Amino acid sequence: MAALFEHGLFAHVVVLITLFLFSPGFCVSPSSTRPNILIVFADDLGYGDLSCYGHPTSESPNIDKLAAEGLLFTQFYSANSVCSPSRAALLTARLPPRTGVWPDVLRPSSTGGLPHSETTIAALLKPLGYTTGMVGKWHLGVGKNQTYLPSNHGFDSYYGIPYSTDMCPCLKCFYPADPCWDTCDTRFTSCPIFQNSTIVEQPADYTTIAQKYSMEGRNFIARNAKSGKPFFLYYATQHTHFPNFAGKQFRNSTRRGAFGDSLAELDWEVGQLLEELKLQNLEKNTFVFFTSDNGPSLFYQVRGGMAGLLKCGKGTTYEGGQRVPAIAYWPGKIQPGRTRELASTLDLLPTIVNLVNGTLPEVTLDGYDIRSILFQRSKSPREVFYYFYSQMSPKYGVYAIRYKQFKAHFYTQGYILSGLFNHDGDCRPTAARTEQNPPLLFNLDEDPSEAYNLGNDPEYTDVLNEIGEIKQQFEAGLVWRESEINKPKDPSVEPCCNPGCHPFPTCCSCTKFGT
Repeated sequence: MAALFEHGLFAHVVVLITLFLFSPGFCVSPSSTRPNILIVFADDLGYGDLSCYGHPTSESPNIDKLAAEGLLFTQFYSANSVCSPSRAALLTARLPPRTGVWPDVLRPSSTGGLPHSETTIAALLKPLGYTTGMVGKWHLGVGKNQTYLPSNHGFDSYYGIPYSTDMCPCLKCFYPADPCWDTCDTRFTSCPIFQNSTIVEQPADYTTIAQKYSMEGRNFIARNAKSGKPFFLYYATQHTHFPNFAGKQFRNSTRRGAFGDSLAELDWEVGQLLEELKLQNLEKNTFVFFTSDNGPSLFYQVRGGMAGLLKCGKGTTYEGGQRVPAIAYWPGKIQPGRTRELASTLDLLPTIVNLVNGTLPEVTLDGYDIRSILFQRSKSPREVFYYFYSQMSPKYGVYAIRYKQFKAHFYTQGYILSGLFNHDGDCRPTAARTEQNPPLLFNLDEDPSEAYNLGNDPEYTDVLNEIGEIKQQFEAGLVWRESEINKPKDPSVEPCCNPGCHPFPTCCSCTKFGT
């Protein structure tokens, strides 16, 4: 030992051990150093909508800066191609059949929701001393007596509209008095804004939603900075889902029309959150992840977003339905750059829990810990990704499987939200479910547009056989939970600030109760 001190080797060894223990790829252990977590979840934002992903006229300087200073993913997937299943999967790291959030999406009158037995990121972080908050679109159920709202799934606070803005009558979308492009769904009550389990505004004013959300997000960050507690903020913006909307500052501000104005306001929201992190000196102790719940709603054409070079869009199992933009940001921890590694929203829960030395739930998880990509820029632990159709059922199971760079389609089907008049007939709702035998096969590294089928080429027989075995083994062990979305609908569970009023649902319109 004396010899080690004499030659300075002991100190050198101590330095090496210290660097290893506190390197970015190593778990953070002391509670005082646990990082804050911020997930920003866009709505219907397509792979081709951002300028950092190649769109020539989008204006998103804050997201572009995030991409330039963070890690941009080029092969990142949402777990499903429509809202409710994709959101359940992000929060639980479990595919839709396991959570029961299938098929399609929950409605205001849905009596089901994300089961209470499912464990969310928020529920896993709370026991570690985290303050957990959610702002924005929930879309995992309201139910009787608000039983499915975020406060019953591990969140300390919630402020937002619990489903999509087109599931309510749409009157005014742009400041000062521009009407929406559509009346939206007039069967239900007008959109409510909840604070925890109380409605504080109904109908929600679309022209001020982003302002209110960003203020709630900033206040949440500021409060936790003052308290010194680590926080988890799940910020699920309503942008850029149809109907397009934006406040005064962003109306007619872009070259992309109504959609571009909505995207510009989304970008502003991101900028507001990042500004607050910097103001509170939390930027270097906060893991930020930005992504989208699914691909663009091509039904609305230029007002629905774009999938770029990818095939089809929302609702389908083609690449445009589920490959989405994604950016990881953590100054000093995540080095700027791009990654081609395969990853998914399913991977966020295990990555975050392992990052903070938490304990994973004792259930089957479909996500992987991707710290190797984030901090070491090495290979992804994920080699396989399963695509379930938006109208999934146990009878047909997995529609497509990606294995490494290859993707096999066992069934194909179009969907209304990929466009009634899409130039590609495969995307339209008239493209009925078709069993592909042999499966269609695409090399996504060479052909991300899924244009050139390799399934009939004998050279790829072994690849198809290998993917077929993966499918058989996976489906043999997959237990489909009872569908929450197929449970009976009941108008009495629709959020109403004036319960029992008449005539329903138009009477559910109240002045602001305060925020």
